[in-house]
Amino acid sequence: MPVGLLLGDEAVAQAAIDAGIAGAFSYPGTPATEIFEYIEHGAGASGKVSALWAANEKVAYEEALGMSYAGKRALVSMKHVGLNVAADPFMNSAITGVNGGLVVAVADDPGMHSSQNEQDSRHYGEFAQIPVFEPANQQEAYDMTLRAFELSEQVGLPVMVRLVTRLAHSRADVVTRSPEESPSDVGEPRPFPSPDDWTLVPSIARRRFRRLIDLQKTLVETSESSELNRLTLSGPRGIIAAGLGHNYVMEALGGSNEHSILKLGHYPLPVALIRRLVDHCDEILVAEDGYPFIEKRLNGVLGVPGKAIKGKLTGDLPPTGELSPDLLATALGRPVTMTLRPVDDLAGRPPQLCKGCPHIDSFKAIVEATAIHAHPILFSDIGCYTLGVLPPYRAVHACVDMGASIAMAHGAAQAGAHPVICTIGDSTFSHSGMTPLIGAARSNADMTVFILDNATVAMTGAQESLTTGERLLEVLRGLGVNEDHLHVMDPHPKKHAENVDLVKKEVEHRGLSVIVPTRACIHVKRKQAPTEAATVTVGA
Repeated sequence: MPVGLLLGDEAVAQAAIDAGIAGAFSYPGTPATEIFEYIEHGAGASGKVSALWAANEKVAYEEALGMSYAGKRALVSMKHVGLNVAADPFMNSAITGVNGGLVVAVADDPGMHSSQNEQDSRHYGEFAQIPVFEPANQQEAYDMTLRAFELSEQVGLPVMVRLVTRLAHSRADVVTRSPEESPSDVGEPRPFPSPDDWTLVPSIARRRFRRLIDLQKTLVETSESSELNRLTLSGPRGIIAAGLGHNYVMEALGGSNEHSILKLGHYPLPVALIRRLVDHCDEILVAEDGYPFIEKRLNGVLGVPGKAIKGKLTGDLPPTGELSPDLLATALGRPVTMTLRPVDDLAGRPPQLCKGCPHIDSFKAIVEATAIHAHPILFSDIGCYTLGVLPPYRAVHACVDMGASIAMAHGAAQAGAHPVICTIGDSTFSHSGMTPLIGAARSNADMTVFILDNATVAMTGAQESLTTGERLLEVLRGLGVNEDHLHVMDPHPKKHAENVDLVKKEVEHRGLSVIVPTRACIHVKRKQAPTEAATVTVGA
């Protein structure tokens, strides 16, 4: 059988290909980006699978749902905060149900290596009342994704596969399915569903919601009988180990079999299996990477009389950050076997903008132009340019979520603040910056918007940007930006004085100004000729 050395992300992607998907949909977001890229560069490039980056995660989910409606299997992937953006269609797709199998692969980021929070997507799965798979290793990431497509069509619901950073971005040998093993009907479109199920007017939505509620008993029974949930009863000390936590538990135990262990990889929670473990044990440690999702439900409001439930809520495991074998060894009273210890005298190396990055010259111009003001407000957004918060620039005062810079700037302008400036990347602008700019343009808000056009989605590996160059300028004009206050700026040291003068002038304009610093990311330049700089006549 074929064997590949795959990232956890790539194992999910390969399984989706082997499951016969017709399309993959995504917006770049670490640690999930490689799922789509693996398909894009393989089955997508060969024409076997449609693989196009979407403008944002909501669009990606809706495109995948449309493919499911048309009777084909689809994979949609995103990072955990991307699921916030896709929450509307995600939640409602549990009501419509699916036609062709629909799997949503979500990569969470405990420890916030490249994210603004640690949110746990298992809560979203429970919120939507759909099945969730949580693999412990790369092989399970592959196997569970295959199973997720099958279950999706069996129960008529989307199914989530939840990864975490350490699994998404580490490699292991994965045994994959040979083409001969695939069912002959995989990839064949299913008949179109009834419009009376997918049109969510209240009368239909109420009936479909009742269907979803009625399915819950079946989903729990399926979880309780799933080979992905495995109970081994031994001593009176028990462990519930979910997903990657099971790997860490086994490493921490070092071959000891004195603990009773419930390995979880399939949700909803298997109530009967948990009850058997609780009845058998006096003490239970919950090992889960993310929020205390299982621990809270096991404790309930009043706890379990006569039983000690331990985990993040009790302080036996840290409430924030990632799990590790050493943390679990300490919680279990086992020897800590850490071989790589931190070195205290090494200097910290925080992330920084690349040498030659065009954003450096944009920030220098903004900082100098606003230095004459006592309290300029500088909003920013999600992208590598968020690093403008660091010295020597200090050109970012707030960064909350994708697209928030323009909306927050508009709110501050309505509060009477001046000057108000926001910076947003060209890809983030297409993701969720266009909508707030429509409102700012309509009210001619007293603010200056910088759309940092470096011709790519730089932070996640230089993926394609949907709004760059002349196309970006056309979009801005279409959104109602006044041509007299729409400018292209060359962010280059030799243009610094000229750029400072332009920024000062537009900051003093008591209405909306949009400035587009246009220079390709240095990493794009190394790969190909940079996108031709867009040009407009600088307003008088």
